[in-house]
Amino acid sequence: MLMKYEQEFLTHMRVEKSASNLTLLSYRTDLDQFFDFLSRENEQLLEDLSTDMINHKTVRKYLAQMQAAGLQRATIARKLAALRSFVKYMCREDILPGNPIANVSTPKQDRRLPRFLYPAEINLLLDAPDTASYLGRRDKAILETMYASGVRVSELVAINLADIDWGGETILIRGKGNKERLAPLGRQARIALRTYLDNSRSLFIQAGKPVPEAVFLNRFGGRLSGRSIRNIIDKYVDEVALTQKVSPHTLRHSFATHLLNGGADLRSVQELLGHVKLSTTQIYTHLTKENIKTIYDNSHPRR
Repeated sequence: MLMKYEQEFLTHMRVEKSASNLTLLSYRTDLDQFFDFLSRENEQLLEDLSTDMINHKTVRKYLAQMQAAGLQRATIARKLAALRSFVKYMCREDILPGNPIANVSTPKQDRRLPRFLYPAEINLLLDAPDTASYLGRRDKAILETMYASGVRVSELVAINLADIDWGGETILIRGKGNKERLAPLGRQARIALRTYLDNSRSLFIQAGKPVPEAVFLNRFGGRLSGRSIRNIIDKYVDEVALTQKVSPHTLRHSFATHLLNGGADLRSVQELLGHVKLSTTQIYTHLTKENIKTIYDNSHPRR
């Protein structure tokens, strides 16, 4: 009986929710694995499985089995999400009188520590562009601005000329939820930006087209995309032969880590990053433990 409802659910997802073939395959795989578990647990053939076999106890046991098998928490959470969607569908169709797994909690996700570059690696990367060329001057300004302000790549490409406050040494940043904040511009970033704007930006603007308001332009005079920024970073990472994978977010992580290692307080870093919750910023404190131990070893009289 369950197998019949599975097919109806997948048809619903395809027709009503416009789910992709890949999503449908993922749902089918996750549900079939749960049905195999129910079959073994109840010593029933797959075609004889009934809806009352789905309950809080069996699902909790299934989660425990997956955890014992060494599956990552993200994988377990995805499989549970597929099962939740299936059960909710059966509730909406009055196949089930109530949701039997509503109180099953999703496994807490592992929190990965963000990658960051050490100051020496940052210096290598930021000094990589050839500032004798107009492209190099643009790329230098991009890298310096990202590291100086800790902006997200989406925030960087959205910066307009009017957003730069040279006197205040800040940039107006429009973050998630269109929330605005001021990001600082250090001396090196201001020099790189001014050099690019004065000597290179005009070379990107095509004759006969409106002058763009974006700060960072592509070869055709349009606003650079996030993908283009990633390609630029990849180019210079290859040139300086950094051993780890570096993304635009790596510069943001490095910005936060270096501030905390330098003695900045967590609240200030939260504001600079544009995080709504302090808990989001606290992940960076894990990266500063080595620095804290060094301070302790150098400072405590009875270390």
